[in-house]
Amino acid sequence: MVTITPVSDATYDRSRCSVAGTLAVVGEKWSLLVMREAFLGVRRFADLQQALGAPKAVLTDRLATLVQEGLLSREPYREEGARQRHEYRLTAKGRDLYPTLVALMQWGDRYLADGPPPLALEHVDCGAPVHVALVCADGHEVPGPREVLARPGERR
Repeated sequence: MVTITPVSDATYDRSRCSVAGTLAVVGEKWSLLVMREAFLGVRRFADLQQALGAPKAVLTDRLATLVQEGLLSREPYREEGARQRHEYRLTAKGRDLYPTLVALMQWGDRYLADGPPPLALEHVDCGAPVHVALVCADGHEVPGPREVLARPGERR
């Protein structure tokens, strides 16, 4: 049996709790919403601000954190006759967050939405709805936590 020790925000060690470490990076509302927009193809500050309605200072801070943590990269661009600006592109680390964001979205669709989901995800190749599934390394779908044994991981 695995004993799980409660973790306080003030004293957690990121290396000891992957959930706490992840929340330290993306657990703030605006961070996940910025990532949602990045997955939808929004790259530029003004477009992000318009899509989110986030205060400029908050958006600036969240983008800096997401760049510092390696989820987004900051790339220069220049439109003709304008000064150089930057756009924000997903990195491999950022793209790895996609299933988590889709899982959160689908949970919200199921338990919080009144009526149909505000956004439907479809597989580009066949048009079928996309859903998140937990699968073991041998390809078996894992329907819930009772089918998972939690063991202490090896220290990195």
